[in-house]
Amino acid sequence: MALNIQTLKTRALTAAVFAAVMLTGLLWLHWVFIALFTIIHFGAWWEWVKLLKRIYPGTYLPRLPLGLLYITLPCLMLINLRLAGLTYRGDTLLSDTGWIIPCYIIFSIWVNDTMAYITGSLIGKTPFSSISPKKTWEGTIGGALLCVMVMTAVAYGTKWLSLKDALVIASIAAVFGTAGDLLESKLKRMAGVKDSGTFMPGHGGFLDRFDSLLVAVPLAWLYTRLVHSGYLL
Repeated sequence: MALNIQTLKTRALTAAVFAAVMLTGLLWLHWVFIALFTIIHFGAWWEWVKLLKRIYPGTYLPRLPLGLLYITLPCLMLINLRLAGLTYRGDTLLSDTGWIIPCYIIFSIWVNDTMAYITGSLIGKTPFSSISPKKTWEGTIGGALLCVMVMTAVAYGTKWLSLKDALVIASIAAVFGTAGDLLESKLKRMAGVKDSGTFMPGHGGFLDRFDSLLVAVPLAWLYTRLVHSGYLL
């Protein structure tokens, strides 16, 4: 698969704008993050309903509640991770480390997606799944390995997370993020559409952009709950 420079530029520019917005939500104030993911939540729900209407015309209503597990629960878990790092004394905020784990999850998915795309474009030959014909084993494995390497190196340099936590969260993001991407690709194929929406040029709609996150977050939340039981609310 030849590397499409124009497509890569479009994706990179859109990702940069998205990263700036997300970093503002993560690092500025926690309520900005809540507002951001409230918008993402309802945007994803809007597209979820549209997909179901195309897949199950006339009989989609009984399937709507699945969106609570697919969209609402992961968004609430991510918000929980963000709020859990707030430390108060009375009404005074003493410290805020709640951005760390959400950042690692989101950055891991970005790194995995980007590296998988580049690696697959350069050396990808073996199809990974019929659901997403453009994905290759070379790209998928290369993206996952580079994701783990990069995020572990970040943890080593910043000390924001232990190397073990960074490795596990990056691995969860790579494996289950890819599963989330395939799940949404299957839904789009069933609906007969290329993208779930047109929210982000080069990335499609809300579900196109956050499909990996929606599946990876519950596993990352569960890991954090099991390993750092005192961290979560």
